[in-house]
Amino acid sequence: METDKPTVGYIGLGLMGGPMALNLQKAGFPLVVNDLNRGVAAQHLSNGATWADTPAELAAACDVVFTCLPALKVIEEVALGPQGLIHGIRPGAAFFEMSTNATDLLNRLHAAFLEKGAHVLDAPVSGGAKGAQRGRMGIWVGGDRASYDRFEPVLRAMGDMPTHIGEIGAGLITKLVHNCASQSMQAALAEVFALGVKAGADPLSLWRAIRQGSIGRRRTFDGLIDEYLPANYDAPSAMLSIIEKDLQLATQLGRDLRVPMRFANMALADVYEALNRGWAERDARAVMLLPQERAGVAIKVDRERIAEVLTEDPAAPTDTKNGTGAG
Repeated sequence: METDKPTVGYIGLGLMGGPMALNLQKAGFPLVVNDLNRGVAAQHLSNGATWADTPAELAAACDVVFTCLPALKVIEEVALGPQGLIHGIRPGAAFFEMSTNATDLLNRLHAAFLEKGAHVLDAPVSGGAKGAQRGRMGIWVGGDRASYDRFEPVLRAMGDMPTHIGEIGAGLITKLVHNCASQSMQAALAEVFALGVKAGADPLSLWRAIRQGSIGRRRTFDGLIDEYLPANYDAPSAMLSIIEKDLQLATQLGRDLRVPMRFANMALADVYEALNRGWAERDARAVMLLPQERAGVAIKVDRERIAEVLTEDPAAPTDTKNGTGAG
């Protein structure tokens, strides 16, 4: 085993953590493991990992520690409990917490470990169990940039897309936004598909057709490139007045068929509010300004910075003007 690589500790060898820890071993990192159930570490141990009886013992043996745990109480106990990581963490070490955490607990961990001369970084992941097995995951990191840079090779052994987002908590915020968007879009899709099937469309044919539409041909968040991020709503690809008509027709169909259309009606209410402001000839995405106003924020990103991000991604679109969803 190579001695120039940092010794890595991993706690929480479940559906996500188990495969990630195995990928660390495949990459040649010396590994120390701990879990409530020693049985889940059998493969890691047979591959040469060292078992630690407590989180504190693990931390004392490692340059960097990762945890992937199922509940806030477990995270707190593993990190700060009587046998927690904090009692063994080395000065200069880093602790990457990969669970979906709470901001108040994360901030407490950060402050407590900083007193020990160690850095806590939030590093939630996205990719699911299969992504963890294949090493194809996003890992969104918030916290000390020097620690991120130092241990980025370790992160890349677990996921192909690690990204330093910003200060402590920035990774967690990214994960919460991602998961909230995922569930909200899922609910909206379920609603409109129910409408389509109730109206007589075949589910498979409907799905097949929508995949070829403007939103189906485009990666979900690429829809923010042209108007939303640069705050460019006055050179419309599709005018807001057109979207009003389409949403009115869809929600009327829902009423005719007695299909509840909660999300569509909320979207239509925002369209009405935007139209009442005189935005009829602006791009349909101008409605996305309303949540910004309600939250007291203003989003405007320089196009050159957007282009820089796109150049980092080999799958990024070369032609971003694929429509706003109105076509």
